[in-house]
Amino acid sequence: MSKIGILTGGGDCPGLNPVIRAVVRKACNEGDEVVGIKDGWKGLMELDTAKLDLTAISGILSRGGTILGTSRTNPYKKEGGVLKVKENFKKLGLDSLIVVGGEDTLGVAVKLTKDGIPNIVGIPKTIDNDLSSTDYTFGFDTAVNTAMEAIDRLHTTAESHHRVIVVEIMGRHAGWIATHAGIAGGADVILIPELPVDIDEVCALIKKRHSRGKRFSIVAVSEGAQFKKGTMVLQEEKLDEFGHVRLGGIGERLAGEIEKKIGCETRISILGHIQRGGTPTAFDRVLGTRFGVKAVELAKSGKFGRMVALSGNKIIDVALEKAVSTLKTVDMELYEVAKVFFG
Repeated sequence: MSKIGILTGGGDCPGLNPVIRAVVRKACNEGDEVVGIKDGWKGLMELDTAKLDLTAISGILSRGGTILGTSRTNPYKKEGGVLKVKENFKKLGLDSLIVVGGEDTLGVAVKLTKDGIPNIVGIPKTIDNDLSSTDYTFGFDTAVNTAMEAIDRLHTTAESHHRVIVVEIMGRHAGWIATHAGIAGGADVILIPELPVDIDEVCALIKKRHSRGKRFSIVAVSEGAQFKKGTMVLQEEKLDEFGHVRLGGIGERLAGEIEKKIGCETRISILGHIQRGGTPTAFDRVLGTRFGVKAVELAKSGKFGRMVALSGNKIIDVALEKAVSTLKTVDMELYEVAKVFFG
């Protein structure tokens, strides 16, 4: 019998509970014990844990968020943090640790595999879908569907009032959610961090649409998009423990410029954290389940320093270090498809 720890770190997203459920069910079937570590790396620093058995995971498949809690704690930014993590890993008697997170949480995992905890397996989680080496991360599909539904609803009010509505969508420095939701929701312009925003081009596209008799437009903009001549729009410049600023505000700036340049009444809708909440889609439930089962298999076979990943329809494992080395940005072939429907 082995003892497996699991933690969820970084931003929450739909699909985390299906992962936890799958890890526990697979481990229990193998006769192993699972220890839940609360609030990400913070829980391992503070020895804050919970026993995870079949009773603990009952009924969590459809729940959003994570029953373990999460935080953006970085032990490398806390005095003595790394030492505490290593000591508590030993105190708990863990044979392996499954780390569920995005680039920041998994980035810490990579460092720890070199600094004293080699027995780590990663699972990719982020609504942003920006982790390399996997086709999709769980949480992304649910976020896209949430944003798509919002765009669907905004169409009716935009059309009724003959307005331009700018929809600000999450995604940080990758425009995956905006691109997918924009295509699926029929946005008339989609703006992403991968390409600088030319406000004159945006206005020209809206005017072209209006010249065809359309009296409203929907503009989907990713929170990390930047104007050609300008800096990134921020909520605040304060950095978190992983060196990130809080993005947000590009939608309001864009709406103001559009109204000023073309004289059309323009409104802004910021979707914000609703994209991270709620029940996971079937796709994310299945993907999270498959990831969780595969992670336990890797831990049991001693394949550490690996991350589970989706390649086509196959669940594979890749080097954890490689997976967090490069940000996965939007495929420009997909964006060219989106552009067919601009204006």
